[in-house]
Amino acid sequence: MSLNNERNGSEESYELHDAQIHLYKHVYNFVSSMALKSAMELGIADAIHSNGKPMTISELVSALKLQPSKAVALHRFMRLLTHNGFFTKTSEEGEEEAYALTPPSKLLIRTKPTCLNTVVGGALHPCLSDMWHASKKWFTEDDKELSLYECASGGSFWDFMNNDLQVLKIFQSAMAADSQIFKLSLKECRNVFEGLDSLVDVGGGTGGVARLIHEAFPHLKCTVLDQPQVVSGLTSTENLSFVGGDMFHSIPSSDAVLLKWVLHDWDDEHSLKILKNCKEAISGKGKEGKVIIIDIVIDEAGDDRELTELKLDYDLVMLTMFNGKEREKKEWEKLIYDAGFSSYKITPICGFKSLIEVYP
Repeated sequence: MSLNNERNGSEESYELHDAQIHLYKHVYNFVSSMALKSAMELGIADAIHSNGKPMTISELVSALKLQPSKAVALHRFMRLLTHNGFFTKTSEEGEEEAYALTPPSKLLIRTKPTCLNTVVGGALHPCLSDMWHASKKWFTEDDKELSLYECASGGSFWDFMNNDLQVLKIFQSAMAADSQIFKLSLKECRNVFEGLDSLVDVGGGTGGVARLIHEAFPHLKCTVLDQPQVVSGLTSTENLSFVGGDMFHSIPSSDAVLLKWVLHDWDDEHSLKILKNCKEAISGKGKEGKVIIIDIVIDEAGDDRELTELKLDYDLVMLTMFNGKEREKKEWEKLIYDAGFSSYKITPICGFKSLIEVYP
């Protein structure tokens, strides 16, 4: 065998090994997600936070009231979670290793307003993971209106939530928790809401975002529009009210309309209907009215690899659950202009989302 053949064989071998690692890593990515869910359900972050200092495995077993026989298993879970950046290890010579919180695991502390436990629980709910087993069947179905979820379950995800109050509560809580992160960005985009007297939060759920805006701008009359079963029983105040309705039919008149994580649930045809109704709702304000969209803008050329992967993951979540989509800038532009608006402005906020101001 010649030297060149040996070299080519070695390169091919290295390439094969790298490819195997890459494939296996993505096959088993779900283990990291489920280990995170386990940490959330056990309350590991809460225990360390309450303790006020790093905790050893034996201390965690005691605090979490776990079976002593599971100490070794917990150590192995913590090893992966630490590798993934959710905890750090501290140790002194002759002492047992102890685990401390990191910024990501602090998002799992239940007593914090920025707790995202319900996001973890909602995103990893079995109803969402189970549907992927029907993907081959879905791809062979000649029905572009059919989502993967509908193909797998026989009904829409909206119907499933509306018929299961526990699941509806989980996803409402997840949206409310995500909205708390918006509070951090609200200070940076105060100018977006200045000069407005009224605002309608379309699909605003139980009013998490509307309350944050109302706190920052007490004079602003905020109306939350959502399905009747969502807003039923919610208490209105002088400048914060709840209205049951259908955004595809009409939207209450106001100076501005807020669409936070709404349009990505829908394809272009449905999103166009929503935007046209938004334009009608702000028509009384003339050129001073606006639509405020908070959603993802995919930018593969400008974003780093990790951020792009997160946005593309979200795109497939929207596709498979609702036949919705995350959009690139050019797709947002087309949608906005097709709805009859004259201009728009995009500002990145909330880490991976953007605020899009749309003008008539």
